[in-house]
Amino acid sequence: MGGTRAERITAALEAGLAPATVTVVDDSARHAGHAGNPDGGGETHYLVHVVSPRFAGLGRVARHRLVNGLLGPEFATGLHALSLRLETPEEAARRQRPDGKNDSV
Repeated sequence: MGGTRAERITAALEAGLAPATVTVVDDSARHAGHAGNPDGGGETHYLVHVVSPRFAGLGRVARHRLVNGLLGPEFATGLHALSLRLETPEEAARRQRPDGKNDSV
């Protein structure tokens, strides 16, 4: 599977979770020189927000395990860290802002 790591992450999450929304932001530049990105080469650290009915009935740890499992091939090839916000559609609706917009990542 080609494309950028962000595109591959998005595709894997869409295939495995049938989400209402997926947002993937490459945050690697903020981690240049840190573990997992010592040379600042990038595509190692991501902010990810997913809204999916698949998360219903799952606790925080189970949701994280589900997502990490879907992204196993990416972790095996250099993905180092994810900052995850994983919500059901109902949870996302409760977080809706008064102006009708939804805070993303």
